[in-house]
Amino acid sequence: MLPRVKINFSNGALGTVAPSADCVAGLIVTAAAVSDTFVLGNGYIIHQMSDLATLGLNSTNNAFAYKHIKEFYDAAGDGAELWLMGVADSVKPSDAVDKENAYAKKLILLANGRIRFIAVAHKPAAAYEADIEDGLDSDVLVAAQKAQQLAEWATDSRFAPLFVLLAARGYAKENITELADLTTFNYNRVGVVLGDTVKESEGAAVALVAGQIAACPVHRHIGRVRDGALPVMSLFIDDDDPSVANVETVNDKGYITFRTFTGKSGYFIADDNLATATSDDYRSIARRRTIDKAYRIAYNTMLEFVNDEVPVTDDGYVSPAYAKGVESEVIASIANEMTAAGELGTDPSDTSDKGCKCYVNPKQNILATSKLNMVIQVKPYGYAKYIDIELGFITTNTEE
Repeated sequence: MLPRVKINFSNGALGTVAPSADCVAGLIVTAAAVSDTFVLGNGYIIHQMSDLATLGLNSTNNAFAYKHIKEFYDAAGDGAELWLMGVADSVKPSDAVDKENAYAKKLILLANGRIRFIAVAHKPAAAYEADIEDGLDSDVLVAAQKAQQLAEWATDSRFAPLFVLLAARGYAKENITELADLTTFNYNRVGVVLGDTVKESEGAAVALVAGQIAACPVHRHIGRVRDGALPVMSLFIDDDDPSVANVETVNDKGYITFRTFTGKSGYFIADDNLATATSDDYRSIARRRTIDKAYRIAYNTMLEFVNDEVPVTDDGYVSPAYAKGVESEVIASIANEMTAAGELGTDPSDTSDKGCKCYVNPKQNILATSKLNMVIQVKPYGYAKYIDIELGFITTNTEE
């Protein structure tokens, strides 16, 4: 072989994402079984569209499921971890997220708590007739309640906090006045998506929204204009393009929907609403994800202290030095994993601002209770949702 220089082209660097546990998604979708490679009710982990070949799933034998998986990866990029479960068309969303059933719960357990959010995409049988209540298929709000219960179970029992995305099935624009106001509920672990890439769709682009979430760090608003438009050619709210639809009413009622901006091409997510009151600290997906990540870090940090020896004062109180040591370890863990990554709000003028605080009151009688109480707080970002500008003329160049 002659002396030479050889250069190999690397592949896969563009349009990909680095794997991150913060962005692990679940998708439960109406599908058809494919031999023994894709069994309904089983969970499968994929990282890119090409993984579907192994499952034997394609746009011919599973058009509906393929659409949603493709929209997820169009937004998330190859490399995003997706836990996939196909279910029969008889499995309604309320069945899929019921913590007493072996669907979403099974997926959460299979993933060993890695899943941060689950999207549910349902296409009922052709003979299905929706019972419309509050402007939606009546199953939507039943599913929302059960999804909240599922997410609370995952948080309280598995120490794996998550949230669920549902489709606003059955919406028609003539029913917008009757449309349920999600801000009157307290489902701060449930988002309801209204709008789809298909005109006059009965469902919604839940996987597209899930993909956008997977593409964003936990503190990022999924409707951030600077990140560019969604990777779709068209979006509809019923049969209207978002540019002419009544997006404001839909948004004000707490749904995750889509919009356009004058002077910008493409479509954007209007807001990251969850189905709860506007006064709820965790109404925003960005804040939900931020606090959930802090929860996981705090849990993993404090797990090391279970059954630990705690030095006490003569009164049986926690030693102040020990209390300070616990505080320092928690703050360091959160700061290293979140603040350093820019995921918590900090004051740029204060170099000591870690974006989090931890307080262990030493005046607690741990000898009597064997219980260590503490308070952890993290600082979220603010979001420039409303920008007001006063614009006028000047008559001189003199600055005042």
